Amino acid sequence: MYRIGEMAARCGLKTDTLRFYEKSGLLVPSARNEAGYRLYNQNDEAKLHFILRAKSVGFSLDDIAELLSIRLESEEHSCAEPKLITDTKLAQVEAKIRELEIFRSSLQKLSDSCCGGAEPASHCSILEALAASDKEALC
Repeated sequence: MYRIGEMAARCGLKTDTLRFYEKSGLLVPSARNEAGYRLYNQNDEAKLHFILRAKSVGFSLDDIAELLSIRLESEEHSCAEPKLITDTKLAQVEAKIRELEIFRSSLQKLSDSCCGGAEPASHCSILEALAASDKEALC
């Protein structure tokens, strides 16, 4: 059994992170000692590694909770459920990438339109484009 500080160190986390996962309902210590300290076992450590891996690929805490629930009762669920969660997250990431590509293109056009010199900013093409009422100035 590991106390919270030991478990945090084993996983490269801060104790506040473990407490956060506990408050979020993702991780529950296996026991508490006589003094009330949280105690974690190897199953808790494996669960924590699962949480950290899921977080590292972009799953939200709600997604992780659902995945943990499916994992806990895996015989009662099909592979279609985690696949749907994963595909939904993938679609969200792809939409965000498209949005970021638009941002990048607009910022590149703004940057390319400006000389960036020491002249007064009163005629700066970036400021003029941002002040323009028509969206085409940015696209």
